[in-house]
Amino acid sequence: MRTIVLLMGAKAACLLLAAALAGTGADVSSGRWWGIINMASSANHLTNSKSGQMFLDPSLALLNRRQRRLIRQNPGVLSSIVAGLQTAIKECQWQFRNRRWNCPTTQGPAIFGKIVSRGCRETAFIFAITSAGVMHAVARSCSEGTIETCTCDHRWPGPGGPDWHWGGCSDNVEFGRAFSRELADSSERGSDLRYLTNLHNNEAGRATVESGMRRECKCHGMSGSCSLRTCWMRLPGLRTVSDLLKDRFDGASCVVYANRGSNRGSNRASNRAGPHHLEPEDPAHKPPSVGDLVYFEKSPSFCSRNRKTGSLGTLGRSCNSSSAGLDGCELLCCGRGYRAHAESVVERCHCTFHWCCHVSCLNCTSTRISHQCL
Repeated sequence: MRTIVLLMGAKAACLLLAAALAGTGADVSSGRWWGIINMASSANHLTNSKSGQMFLDPSLALLNRRQRRLIRQNPGVLSSIVAGLQTAIKECQWQFRNRRWNCPTTQGPAIFGKIVSRGCRETAFIFAITSAGVMHAVARSCSEGTIETCTCDHRWPGPGGPDWHWGGCSDNVEFGRAFSRELADSSERGSDLRYLTNLHNNEAGRATVESGMRRECKCHGMSGSCSLRTCWMRLPGLRTVSDLLKDRFDGASCVVYANRGSNRGSNRASNRAGPHHLEPEDPAHKPPSVGDLVYFEKSPSFCSRNRKTGSLGTLGRSCNSSSAGLDGCELLCCGRGYRAHAESVVERCHCTFHWCCHVSCLNCTSTRISHQCL
């Protein structure tokens, strides 16, 4: 199988750096590869077999040369990438369904909109979950045999335990992580604070997937006695990964740009980025670990539509009038108020089973009250 080649500062310093970087906008290549989810074909054909010329549909043109070569060298992987991105987007929208920013997406090349040009917590989550989603899908596809250049992970030799042994087909998390790193990280350019935070958050997503690997077993024996088990390593569900990343979103660290000569700790992603690394804005805080999410810019309020920040606002959003939480009308509507809307709902009710084999139901009409932000 082919191997993939794979400042200490005050609060003012963090704000000044954020303002300077926000003014320049994000690297135009940052996150562009996400756009392949809209139009990419699962056939994974990047070359025209008759003419030998490179064939690119509009979505694949979003990839740089390194990314196209990576896909071309791993037949079957494109459908896994698309599936991983689709699942990542669903998880993002699930986790933020009750927040002012609810992970909106578009049909254009810029899937997540202009929020990606900012260095806030929401951007950190986007980079982490997309990197994790691709890693997860590719690692699982290896064990399912749909990618030609990888197979099951056979790194688990040995006798196992007294009543179990290694066998089966482990998800190839090593291949998935290496592939995701090569694909996602290669779209980042530069050596500034934005570059370092994007790389760090990409790696945080992948580290969260790998840390969730668990042993899964199948029983053998007479009458289900389970006297012997065959075990393999299995990926966690992506919901488990997104739950962990959402917790880290809430506890994300504001970071600043620091020289490597500092005596503070550094992280794995920034170690690959040259002579600079990330440090917490607050010197009293510990340096971020590889699994932590980091940001350098305060999040917008997301209360009103703002083309500059990419905020869609919360006008018309459904809210919970009885909740004091983030999904409550007071917080979600940003104090603007809300309106109630009554609608009639017809549902099946009073169902009866008749032998054999028929179910009869009545239609019941009820009034449902919903609330939308003004």
